[in-house]
Amino acid sequence: MWSRPVSDRRKQEALNAPLDPRSPLVLDTRELGRRPGALKELSRTVPAPGDLGIEVIGVPEGASMELDLRLESVMDGVLVTGTARAPLTGECVRCLEPLEQQCEADFQELFSYPDADDRSRPADTGDDAEDEETFRLEGDLLDLEPVLRDAVVLSLPLQPVCREDCPGLCPRCGARLADDPDHDHNEAADIRWAALEGLADSMRGGEKAEDNDPRSDGDDSQEK
Repeated sequence: MWSRPVSDRRKQEALNAPLDPRSPLVLDTRELGRRPGALKELSRTVPAPGDLGIEVIGVPEGASMELDLRLESVMDGVLVTGTARAPLTGECVRCLEPLEQQCEADFQELFSYPDADDRSRPADTGDDAEDEETFRLEGDLLDLEPVLRDAVVLSLPLQPVCREDCPGLCPRCGARLADDPDHDHNEAADIRWAALEGLADSMRGGEKAEDNDPRSDGDDSQEK
């Protein structure tokens, strides 16, 4: 259904591709100028990009996503703060039934000006410094998709269930236990013992047959 590798590839492609101002997730910051403290708030509904999810649950491609955004001009760039709301579809990890949920993800990211002086920022320390992503404006445009993708995917449940007390499936026959709470099997709990039980029954049946055979008593009498 969905997979992290595909999402990561889409995210990298979005970072490297030139920005299209007509894209619903590309925002124009021209109105802010470069005046620190300038502020713009907006709400919009956009279609969800593809592969926005994980293996068992995600946002359907093209589904309506509601965005509440706050764009603020700061010294080094534009600080974007927002909340995304979107429908989810997937399957319950216990009973494998389809499910529908809603997700809400908060995010905040600084998009640096292309000519921002890196020396004005604190020096990175630690082994992971080289792996840290830096988002930059392209002219007056910024691409919200990589940030949105991170926020939504990280907000998804790793083990979604149709309900908190979902009993799942019968381990023997695969029946959905929620549909039949009294579901039970009278046979042995482990089918691997079924053949041995059948053999034991046959042996017990043979012993009874020998006990009831009149010829066995006659043989004993002759020996005496």
